[in-house]
Amino acid sequence: MAKFADNMAKRAGAFMNWVDERLPVTEFWDAHLAKYYAPKNFNFWYYMGSLALLVLVMQIFSGLYLAMHYKPSATEAFASVEYIMRDVDWGWMIRYMHSTGSSFFFVLIYLHMFRSLLYGSHRKPRELLWLFGMVLYLLLMAEAFTGYVLPWGQMSYWGAQVIINLFGAIPEVGETLTQWIRGDYFLSDATLNRFFAFHVVAFPLGLIGFVVLHLAALHKTGSNNPDGIEIKKNKGADGIPLDGIPFHPYYTVKDIFGVALFLILFAAVLFIWPEVGGLFLEHDNFVPADPLVTPEHIKPVWYFTPFYAILKAVPDKLMGVITMGASVVILVFIPWLDRSPVNSIRYKSVWDKVLLGFFAVAFVRLGMLGMAEGTPAQVWEMRLWTTVYFMYFVMLYFMSPRSKTKPVPDRVTH
Repeated sequence: MAKFADNMAKRAGAFMNWVDERLPVTEFWDAHLAKYYAPKNFNFWYYMGSLALLVLVMQIFSGLYLAMHYKPSATEAFASVEYIMRDVDWGWMIRYMHSTGSSFFFVLIYLHMFRSLLYGSHRKPRELLWLFGMVLYLLLMAEAFTGYVLPWGQMSYWGAQVIINLFGAIPEVGETLTQWIRGDYFLSDATLNRFFAFHVVAFPLGLIGFVVLHLAALHKTGSNNPDGIEIKKNKGADGIPLDGIPFHPYYTVKDIFGVALFLILFAAVLFIWPEVGGLFLEHDNFVPADPLVTPEHIKPVWYFTPFYAILKAVPDKLMGVITMGASVVILVFIPWLDRSPVNSIRYKSVWDKVLLGFFAVAFVRLGMLGMAEGTPAQVWEMRLWTTVYFMYFVMLYFMSPRSKTKPVPDRVTH
């Protein structure tokens, strides 16, 4: 038996040598897993990136399954979704997996971005890492919007009508741009076919490509940590960071534990409460699209509502569109707006923590208001929190280099 095992091991080794001569599999494994040294003080916040990658894979495979049965036609789209839910084997589960996955994806991405603000993962030398992440965020928003339209329910139709018509506010090119997005003078088969192509081909390819670039930039600069200390500055005689441990097996095992907990939560929502009271799947979207009947309250899905509230806070349509666009674009410039001498929130002043706290509250509250009816009192509150949202970036630029900071240790803490 031992001789048989030795022979198998030799054959496996010979096979891997043959592969490595033609494709650097072992080199890739060592560079990005076995010999990639990550800080040894990662905490809960560092689960978000790997979980987001897991959800991306789930979305691709569940979306592929759904695309096999979906018909991108204004007369057949809603019925094809009903067919998937009722007649396709396990179709209801795959559809709910896809819709639940979409919302969980944004939960993870928002937490992932908030962790960067907490620990300074966007700061030098990781500016390009942040920029790739922002491109991923914009692509994810486009992917989610096009997918939101495809079921062709009432909220899909009217939500698309409202969002696409916003581009009509752009001077000179607005009307032409809206017609190009729709592919017609109104929402029709051309719109569904166009959105279907973007949703299942163009945007997923972009997401996969920028995920690769995002990970490549991460592994070039190295991972940040809760202390905001560059572990590459403290290396042993062997050239290995003193505060680093191999990503595999230590963090692969840790991530497997996180994946298990995440899947339990995901399954609980999927099998028990997939609509989450209309938050993940709106009740109006279970009604076929009717161009002659406008829903009483049109709103986008929850992960767009902070920006929708900013749009509604501005009375002028064009200025509202500009302000909403600015609320997203300004996130791109955070690496240059944050001028603090330290990275991590652990060593920043109380005022820095309060400022970040207000920003988080403003974002959440704007999201809640974006789902509300839009009464005059709510509109005034939207204006208040919109002001707080933008003031965060102004205050960050002027306060961050002047705030008092705590001494940063030379080595990571545990």
